[in-house]
Amino acid sequence: MTTLSEPQANKHAEPDTRLRVVLMLEIQDGAQQRFLDVYEKLRHQVAAVPGHVSDQLCQSINDPRQWLITSEWEDQETFLEWVDSPAHREMVKPMHGCVSDNFRSMRYAILRETSAAGATGTRAPTEVPPGLPRTTPSGQAGPPKAEPGPDGVVRHALTFTVKPGSEPEVARILAGYTSPKAEVDEHTRLRRTSLFMHGNRVVRAVEVTGSLGDALRHVAMQPEVRAVEEAINPYLEEARQLGDPQSARAFFARAALPAKHQAIASTPSSARLHRHAVLYPVRRDSGQAVAELLAEYDNLATADPTGPIAGSTVFQRDDVVVRLVDLRVPAEADPAAALGVAGEQEAAALARLLDLRPEVDLRTAAGLAAFLAARSMNPVTDRTSQDN
Repeated sequence: MTTLSEPQANKHAEPDTRLRVVLMLEIQDGAQQRFLDVYEKLRHQVAAVPGHVSDQLCQSINDPRQWLITSEWEDQETFLEWVDSPAHREMVKPMHGCVSDNFRSMRYAILRETSAAGATGTRAPTEVPPGLPRTTPSGQAGPPKAEPGPDGVVRHALTFTVKPGSEPEVARILAGYTSPKAEVDEHTRLRRTSLFMHGNRVVRAVEVTGSLGDALRHVAMQPEVRAVEEAINPYLEEARQLGDPQSARAFFARAALPAKHQAIASTPSSARLHRHAVLYPVRRDSGQAVAELLAEYDNLATADPTGPIAGSTVFQRDDVVVRLVDLRVPAEADPAAALGVAGEQEAAALARLLDLRPEVDLRTAAGLAAFLAARSMNPVTDRTSQDN
């Protein structure tokens, strides 16, 4: 029989640092669907937070107003750092109008775990370079969580802003590093790194076969990469301390720009492709809707083996939306394809979600050209595995 003193019985067992968080909610009358819509958006954002392992949403079978959210975290420190941050407070604001004031939040340390296979032991998270995915107690790579695209390639991006006026120096630093070795291990390989800037916003997109976490840890341990990250620190709008693991992890969590949709043409292109990136001026709280419209366009566009698009990835976090597209023609030759605009109806739908200047009409050739010129991101560096 298990007793309260039993956790101390095996002095040689490795400690389980995981935390279980239980949130009991009462949803306001008539707000259930709105709550579900908000939760669907929030759960993807929370999944990208360093230290997050899993979460579950439950509804009472006796009282449909009563809901339960449980989540598991690697350790108490990472959860508390996130839950006490301004980013968390901003993230949960949309839920305030759905939930009554009658809620409880409880936190528990995990002491024992039993599965269908029997009792299981756990291990403390493995130390990795600051700011990158840590290993969960089960041994699986932690956030960022990314699924391979149709071609088996995992795509992920980071984005951050630099101080206005520092853009030329930042571009020079970011373009000047020595590429790390492409081969990470027998299962993982770096395929491509593309870096773009628009104004003072930087977007770095990476492509990997195998484990994204292993690839990012491999890159972070390279001296030349660490030197570049340290060199741009003074120019960042939001300060970070790479020597402080918590500060670094928090920075990279905020910088994560997940791939929400990937589309690849079934027929590979033998011609040279033109890589292009667009940063969309999204209206408040419209980021997900913009990403979904672009995904619909890309699904249709890549189905045409003779069309201008060979592949596309839509990255989105909140209202930051970037579309990275590989074109068979230069972007200027087909602005509609470069921007993801199919026709007048689709152009009008997209325009309603964007903050456009009055003179920009996405239904006209002139409007598309003007929008492309204004929102195209400037390429800083684009390196494939052949460059390494």
